[in-house]
Amino acid sequence: MQLSREALIGAYRRMATIRRFEERLHEEIKTGEIAGFTHLYAGQEAVAVGVCDHLGVDDMIVSTHRGHGHCIAKGCDVTGMMLEIFGRAGGLCKGRGGSMHIADLSVGMLGANGIVGGGAPQAVGAALAARLDGRGRVAIAFSGDGACNQGTTFEAMNMAVVTKAPAIFVFENNHYSEHTGDAYAVGTANDIASRAEAFGMKAWRADGCDYFDTHAAMGELLEHVRAGHGPAAIELDTERFYGHFEGDPQRYRGKGELDRIREERDCLKAFRAKVGQAKLLDITDLDAVDAEVAALIDGAVAEARAAPPPDPETVADDVYVDYL
Repeated sequence: MQLSREALIGAYRRMATIRRFEERLHEEIKTGEIAGFTHLYAGQEAVAVGVCDHLGVDDMIVSTHRGHGHCIAKGCDVTGMMLEIFGRAGGLCKGRGGSMHIADLSVGMLGANGIVGGGAPQAVGAALAARLDGRGRVAIAFSGDGACNQGTTFEAMNMAVVTKAPAIFVFENNHYSEHTGDAYAVGTANDIASRAEAFGMKAWRADGCDYFDTHAAMGELLEHVRAGHGPAAIELDTERFYGHFEGDPQRYRGKGELDRIREERDCLKAFRAKVGQAKLLDITDLDAVDAEVAALIDGAVAEARAAPPPDPETVADDVYVDYL
């Protein structure tokens, strides 16, 4: 698929926003102003954007503990996200959820969560609702290579096939489940997609460090699912540039590994090189985007730092739901 100039710039802007957002959080966390664990998505931007660029507002995604990239790619407000992570009243979840629990139903972001494999059952439920309302929507569960070993994920894939739900299982294989390599922990010879195929659904594989490969594979997959063929899965080979969580010393990494993947497997570098060589965009256009994104993130941090925390009088709000 030949993307327009506007689509290419938009894709780069979303990837650059995720990268800058995460790099800035990496610095801000050192100030002690952000509470709780934070898991950064830098390095995996081509996955979130390559997948979500095909989705409409009504399509739904469920994220993971490493969810900032998914949120931005699906259209969550960046400033609202920063306020949330700083625990401020104006955050997308009123400052109550923090990094691992951002949600915005208005853009189809059903929520991130800290339970490994916890998103797959939620996505199947959302997909069943989409099948019943007949509006052609899909629901996506983002998962990592760790979640592919979880029983919740297996049960969700089986349920999706049995019910022919328009659910999509996106496995981001960044090669580490927390601190354990996939070569040790995944029994199917590092092939996660084959597990989905064993349940009776079609699965794709693509380079998650290449926006164009991810985008093309996801386009084929979505055409298959929206045509009524039931669920599908995709395994995307990618890398994470930071530790499992902020503060992770990463002693499980091989010598020079991080330097190598940052040099050879950076999806933003690859994007810039491809569009430049093909003369699809001028590199100065991308530089301008970088400057705009930097200003956006600077503004979001300044607003978050200046915003008040939630009012203590509202501590019991949203704890219970009254259906009467």
